Parts: sequence; structure tokens; C-alpha cells
Amino acid sequence: MMRVAVIDYGMGNLHSIAKALQHVGDGCRVQVTADAEAIRAADRVVFPGVGAIADCMAALARLGLVEVIHQVAGDRPLLGICLGLQALLEESEEGGKVRCLGVFPGRVVRFPAVLHDEGGRRLKIPHMGWNQVYPTQSHPIWEGIDEGTRFYFVHSYYAVPAREQDVAAICYYPDPFACALARDNVFAVQFHPEKSQRAGLRLLRNFLRWKP
Repeated sequence: MMRVAVIDYGMGNLHSIAKALQHVGDGCRVQVTADAEAIRAADRVVFPGVGAIADCMAALARLGLVEVIHQVAGDRPLLGICLGLQALLEESEEGGKVRCLGVFPGRVVRFPAVLHDEGGRRLKIPHMGWNQVYPTQSHPIWEGIDEGTRFYFVHSYYAVPAREQDVAAICYYPDPFACALARDNVFAVQFHPEKSQRAGLRLLRNFLRWKP
């Protein structure tokens, strides 16, 4: 039986992601846990999160999970979601300057305070709601998901990866930004697949079937 660990460091709606994984997992065992050994024993790991990056990094350090995430990122499928994507970069400007995990080179920045769409209407921050996602590389995670499919977003900060080849998808708000990153066995998304209905469930199913 496949074992899937959802990292619990006290930030995020873990019930919804665990329930979604169980729904598409064909009998896989989904465990929400902060235990380092349980995470190391899992076949696949999901790293979700919402909230402030400084709190995220402090919680990971307190629970002894920084090294664990680095280990997982090196040897098995890892899916980052929302704050989980942002924490995988080197640093975030949220709250000043917060050092992150550095799995992907790059940084996390805030949307400008004033944004307008092509029609001159002001866009709200945080970027919240449904928006179209455009894959920029072929990847098994995108199987069965059409270009321009809508996913659900809630965020005020976004990733600026240092390497273009790490970008797996972009979204427009109103300018393009990286909303998915991928390298080797790591895939991370800014949107919430567990809140994105059929397309989100398909993405999670693809993750469980992915063989890097």
C-alpha cells in the first residue's frame, strides 16, 4: 500500500487535502503528521500551507522538519502547495527578508500595491479566486489537464524562480507569474488543488501516479 505523508506544521487546512488525496488515492494510506520518521517512511510527501512564511519556517525548525524536507526533496515525489511552494525557494521578502529552504533557487515577492487589468479595473490583493493556469513544460502532473484550466488561488506573494527551466506553469494577474515549479521529483503549485474541484483532483491523482 502506498503511504502518503501530509506534513503538519500547524499551518493549513490539512483535512481538505488529506480527504482529497484519499478520494483519488485508490486505497493509499494518507497520514497527516509532524513526525519526522513517519514522513521519512512515506512513499510520497505533500507539503501544504497557508499563512506567513516566517511562522512556517519557525515551525519547521522547531519540529525538526527542515532536514527532513531536504531529504524528501532529494529522493521521492514531493508536492508543495501554496505556502509550501514559497517555502521551497531561497528567500521571501514577506516580513522583511526570510530565509527559506532553497530547494529551488529564487525568491518570493509581493504583488504591487496597485494593479489594474487590461480594462483599467483595479485588481485586489490578495489574488483570490479562480484563475487560468498555462503549463510551460510537458509534465506527467499535467496529464488530462487542458491549457487554461482554472484553479483556485489565495495569495499576496508569488515566486520568482532564478531559473526559467524550473517554471512548470504561469498565471496572469495581470502580468505573468510562475504558479508552478518542477525539477526532478519535486513539483509545487501556488494554487490549491484541494479547492479546485475536478481539475484539482486530477492533479492530485496524477501526483500519486507520477514516477519521476
